[in-house]
Order: sequence, then C-alpha cells, then structure tokens
Amino acid sequence: MSQMISAELVDLELDRAADSKAAAARSLAERMVALGRVTDLDGFLADVAAREAQMPTGLDGGIGIPHCRSAHVTEPTLAFGRSAAGIDFGAPDGPADLIFLIAAPAGADDAHLSILSNLARQLMDGDFTAALRAAKTAGEAAALIGGEEAATPETQAPAPAAADRPFRIVAVTSCPTGIAHTYMAAESLERAGRAGGVEVSVETQGSSGFTRLDPDVIAAADGVIFAHDVPVRDKERFAGKATVDVGVKAGVNRPAELIAEVREKAARGEITEAGAKPSPVEAAGEPGEGYGTKLRKWLMSGVSYMVPFVAAGGLLIALGFALGGYKVSDAPSVMDHFLWTDTSSWGALLFQVGGVAFKFLVPVLAGYIAYGMADRPGLVPGFVGGAIALDIKAGFLGGLAAGLIAGAVVMAIQKVKIPVSLRGIMPVVVIPLISSAVVGFLMFLVIGEPISKLQSALTSWLNGLNGANVIVLGVILGLMMCFDLGGPLNKVAYTFAIGGLADGTAGSFKVMAAVMAAGMIPPLSMALATTVRGRLFTRTERENGKAAWVLGASFVTEGAIPFAAADPLRVIPSAMAGGAVTGALSMAFGCTLRAPHGGIFVVPLIGNALLYLVAIAAGTVVSAALVVLLKGLRKQRPEPEDAAVGSAEKREVAVVA
Repeated sequence: MSQMISAELVDLELDRAADSKAAAARSLAERMVALGRVTDLDGFLADVAAREAQMPTGLDGGIGIPHCRSAHVTEPTLAFGRSAAGIDFGAPDGPADLIFLIAAPAGADDAHLSILSNLARQLMDGDFTAALRAAKTAGEAAALIGGEEAATPETQAPAPAAADRPFRIVAVTSCPTGIAHTYMAAESLERAGRAGGVEVSVETQGSSGFTRLDPDVIAAADGVIFAHDVPVRDKERFAGKATVDVGVKAGVNRPAELIAEVREKAARGEITEAGAKPSPVEAAGEPGEGYGTKLRKWLMSGVSYMVPFVAAGGLLIALGFALGGYKVSDAPSVMDHFLWTDTSSWGALLFQVGGVAFKFLVPVLAGYIAYGMADRPGLVPGFVGGAIALDIKAGFLGGLAAGLIAGAVVMAIQKVKIPVSLRGIMPVVVIPLISSAVVGFLMFLVIGEPISKLQSALTSWLNGLNGANVIVLGVILGLMMCFDLGGPLNKVAYTFAIGGLADGTAGSFKVMAAVMAAGMIPPLSMALATTVRGRLFTRTERENGKAAWVLGASFVTEGAIPFAAADPLRVIPSAMAGGAVTGALSMAFGCTLRAPHGGIFVVPLIGNALLYLVAIAAGTVVSAALVVLLKGLRKQRPEPEDAAVGSAEKREVAVVA
C-alpha cells in the first residue's frame, strides 16, 4: 500500500475543490495525472463513472470508494481526499467525508482486489478512520494509509503506537464432494477470525480445484487449522506450525473453539515437525479418533474423486437418451456411423462418451482410497485393483476392497527398512511393482470371485424389489439422508447410491433418484416454513430461509444446518419425516436418475419427472408442517436477533464486492 499512495496523492481539503462525486473523482485523478500514474484524465474518469453507474460506492461510516480498472492507468494507485462538508456517494447513512479513489491497470484483477481487500481491512478499524479524520498533514495521512509510521515534527504530539500484530492463522477446508461444507467451513472460520481480531486465510480445496495459499502467507502464520474429510493436498507446506486437525463439520459448527485451541498450542510451543509426514487422511480428525473414523475418511477420499466422473458420465448418458431415445444404447460406434444432421447420432455420441467416463468410476474410487491411505505410492496398485474389479465384474464393492488392500499393502511396504542405495527407486519401481502384483493376486485368485458374487446378488436384489420392499428401502434411504444433514450417515446413503450407478441397472437408478429427492427436503422444508410462519423464526433464520430455496433445489442438504444447529430437537425429526415420505414415494413411483447431483436442474433427465416433483413437494410440505407445529407448541417466541451485523463487517463485504 505504501507504494500506491504518497503525500502528493492526498487532499485534506477536498471540499474546496469538489462538491460532487464527479468533481471529487476529477480532483483526485488530476493528482494521479500529475505523477504519471494516469495517462488520459477524461478516459480514466469515464471508466470511473461507468463503475459508479453499476453500483454506488458509498459505505456506512462516511466512506466513499470510487474505483475502476482502466487502460489509462500505468500502475496501481490510491488517492485520498477529506471533505469537511461531505460528498454524496450513495451510502445509506449520508455523505462521505473520507474519499478513496482507487485506480488499477486494465486486466490487473489481482492488484485491484489487493488494494480493495487491504483497504477493507483497515476500514474495519475505528481507530484507523479516526486517525485519518484527525491527520494534520498530507504526509501523515499517506503514512497511515500506507501502513508506515508517520513522520511528525518534534513539537507535534507523537502518533499513537501501532497495535500489536494480530495472531495469524492459515486454514485448509475440504469435504468429500467439495460442494457445500468446504466453503461453509471457510466462511465460518473467517467470520470467527474477524470477530476475535485474528487474521484467518483459508485455502478451500473444493472438487473444482483450489488456489494454493501464498508461501509468504503460510510462512507468516502462527498456526494452522485443517478442517477436512478428505486428504489435505501438499500438507507438508504447513509443517512447523501449531496445528489443529479436525473434520470439516467442526470448522462449520465451532470455529471460535478451533481458533482458541490453535492459539493455546502456539502459546505452549506445540508444533508439527517438518519431518513428520503422515498419510493425507491417516492423521486427520479429532484427537483420539479410532480406526473406524479413519476408515470412513479413506472411503470418502475415493468417493470425492469419483463424483465428478459419475456426474459427467451420468449426465452425458442421460442427455444421450434425451436426444436419441433408448435405442442409442444399441447404436454402433460413432466412429463407424455418424450423421451430422441426425439427432440420434448426437445422442449416440453423448451416450458413448458418458459410457467411457463411467468405466473410470471403479478404478478412480479404488485408486484414491489407496491414495488417502498411503499418498501417491498408493495410486498405481489402487487403479490396477480397481481395473481388475471392473474386469471380473466385482463392481463398486470390488473397488472398495481393492482400494483398501492397495493402501494397506503400500503402507506395509513403506514400513520395511530399505538400504539407502535403493530408496531412490522405491516410489517409482519397487513399490508400484510389488504392490500391484500383490493386489492383482488377491483380486484375481482370492477375494475377487466372492465379491463378484456378492455384487451380483446385491444387484439382483435391487432389481427384484417390488411393492412394500421398495417403499421400505425408500423410507430407510430418506431417513439416512436427513438424519445428519450431510454427515456420515448421509454420506453412506449417498455413496451407496452413486456406487450403484456404476452397475447401470434400473434398481440402482431408482435408488439414486430417491436419495437425491430426500436430500433436497431439509433445506426446502425450512425455506417453506420460514415463508409461511416467519414469526416462529429469528430474522437470521428468515434470511437463511431465502437461501435455502436455492440450496434445496440444488440438492445441497447442508443448507438446513443453520436451522438444525439452532433447534435440533424440532428440525431434525421434521426433516427426517419429510425425507422418509419423499424417499418412499420416489421408489413407489418408479422414478429413475442417472446423474448423481443437480437437483431440480436435472429434472428433464429423470424418469417419471412429474411424479418425482410430486414426491419432493409432498415431503417438503410434511416436513415444513411438522416443524411449524413443533415450534408453535413452544410457550415462548424466539428471542429477537442480536443487533444487526456491525458496520465494519458490512463495510468489508461491500468493499470486496
């Protein structure tokens, strides 16, 4: 920041030159032109006006921040003006007396956001804005904004000492699907950090990829929080810090406790040694977790990497059927027969591409289960074992077994003491060779046939379900999906469903449809309840209810977590009742689904789509009615929400936007 502003870019009497936001922007921009930071005054001001037309840049607390990216800017620049009379920048609380003009070169998104975020952090500090209003000279104001110690004459009262550096935490969040918990945990940790005066920088390792934290940020951190249910990628980057390692739901539900815990560890000098490199998931979780919990996390590691293949393959196959009808399943290879003007040919193309994607499901599942156990050395035997499971028709169950065996074999090999001369070839030759041979032997000659028969029996059972059995299965799946709102039981039901998609049978498609429909009920029902009986909910819950419509429609069960956390004894049973109704109806109606996700956005690809919507609507109404009834039985009304979010937090959100 200190390189972006100087005394020449500060005007402490801006009201003498400007009485409107356009005049203020021009006056400050002229200072940028004089320093060569802006090459075309009118062109730059046109860019500022265009940005201002999109949304007012006035903020609560007497702040105005006109800003833009412009081709007429040579380097990131910040100018500051102070107006005693105030200038209207569209803030709800009136004119702004502190005006910051931000100029960034065109295409310099990082620079633009860096200025905004740094300034936002400073504006959250009431002492900072008070000091700006009291600054006597342009140099003093520039030093305050730039983060430098102001140079003041000896006769002047010394500037107040800068506050001690805040405690700094870097965090990594990740969940099996990378869709909801990953980002909810990140937001929760960041909010708790702001509330406690702690700097929290989060790396969200979602299913769509992630951007690594800057090494300098990690180096400057005092502690680390891992909130994850799948492997933390490149975990060794965070070695040598006080570390708290928990599941992702802990990051969502109790961020303040995690921050306090890592601060206590840092104070005691407890750090993770640089040489200690446990497997990505082996050491994850709460202290004292047993093997069962670790096993679940290993399995979720494989599922998280498999989900994108299931989604892409399932949707492509469904689109293929939509374009070409069910006859595309018997169509010849599109390499041999393809007509550009024939929709059936396009349908066959999508179907065949989706089929290829589906062939990766079991190998990817097995490979990344092994990866979760033994890191990269587990990938080769895991993929080999998964491919064998596919070849011998052991299916999803075979992939699970192959992944666990591969990870266990590699971990056993890694415990053997190897001469120094052979260590260089261990990860690229010895471990892949021995582990693949062992896994292949076990899969082909020992456990492959029993697992194949079990998989076949399970498939036949699903396909043979009818009448009351179908409804019972739907009820069970619905209850599991709604019991813990994205937790372990929910994930078991979901994993069972997407595992069945690999078999491509009618029964497995019914299970997938029931699971997704039931998973939509908790947020949708809470949204409906807050709409029809808003007085039973707090203001925050009513606001969350608006978002829950979208989350529920998108099959993000976790959208109901804020409601369940506040009132679990009423919300969870209500959600389970609605989920059971929807699961039973979906199975009874014979609804089918080939895609593992998508919510209402994949309804056109669902078998018996109209009845499917009826099932969802019925469960939503049942759940909403029950939660309204249970809440209505309380003698007391919900306590009013605390005071509105502080202006500093609003200010930061608005600035970053």
